[in-house]
Amino acid sequence: MSAVKHEFVVAEGEGMRLDAFLTRRLSGLSRSEIQENISAGRARVNGIAVSKKGFRLSPGDAVEIEIVPRPPIAGAKEDIPLDIRYEDRWLLVVNKPAGMVVHPAPGHYSGTLVNALLGYGASLSDVGGEFRPGIVHRLDKETSGLLLVAKSNACHLRLAEMLRAREIKRTYLALVTGLVEPASAIITGPIGRHPRYRHKMAVVAHGKEAVTEYRVLRYFRRHTLVQVNLHTGRTHQIRVHFAHLGRPVVGDEVYGPKTQGIKYSGHMLHARTLEFMHPFGKGKLSITAEPSREFLEILRRLTEDGAQ
Repeated sequence: MSAVKHEFVVAEGEGMRLDAFLTRRLSGLSRSEIQENISAGRARVNGIAVSKKGFRLSPGDAVEIEIVPRPPIAGAKEDIPLDIRYEDRWLLVVNKPAGMVVHPAPGHYSGTLVNALLGYGASLSDVGGEFRPGIVHRLDKETSGLLLVAKSNACHLRLAEMLRAREIKRTYLALVTGLVEPASAIITGPIGRHPRYRHKMAVVAHGKEAVTEYRVLRYFRRHTLVQVNLHTGRTHQIRVHFAHLGRPVVGDEVYGPKTQGIKYSGHMLHARTLEFMHPFGKGKLSITAEPSREFLEILRRLTEDGAQ
């Protein structure tokens, strides 16, 4: 799809966030669509690329943005196999493979989990907008594991409320580089946008509260298998927190070294368990999906190499 370029000059009294300014000027586009194009690096202020949607504008600033139109969501159904671990009339839980993007976005308009869900034919909530039908929370592209999907708006809103209230327990398995000490702890470093590399997150003083609890399951010679419970859900939270400890997730080339000695087709980070009370009185749900054969085979090889 060809991009459409728009140019504006900020008038007196229009000093505001970049995304708010463009939403006001580009009345035919949703704020989320504008934010996606900003995050993709298509905006410039006074000739300088800006990818921060909250960038503050001043009167006289020259603003440019190239908008890549979204394809219509209708017709985006795709026949992609899904590993559904639980389903009822209100929600479903799907086991996402590593390498699959959760929802369409610039550069990823097909092959996503949303395309697969539409192809599956389940009714989906529209609280998150047409590009995120049913999606209550997300996993990074290269992270595998369990995701909650809401079939109705009422269910979506209740599940989102439960996430905010920390009433949904999310347990992950992660293989990280190096030996993690102590054997159990809670990491509390606040997470925000990296001050230099805008595509990355980091532990920064001005960041949002982020709480990650972990317990070592096994030490290997040069790696550690940990069980992780998320108390908050910041972008890249587990990856950032363990990288901050100097123990990046194996396979994560954004926050870890390019070469880690283990070849894996994703991040060795898997959302293994979801536990929560059903939002409509069906009792407690506890859903588990073990990691892929590839993940387990790497653990087996590491064990043979000599666990401590």
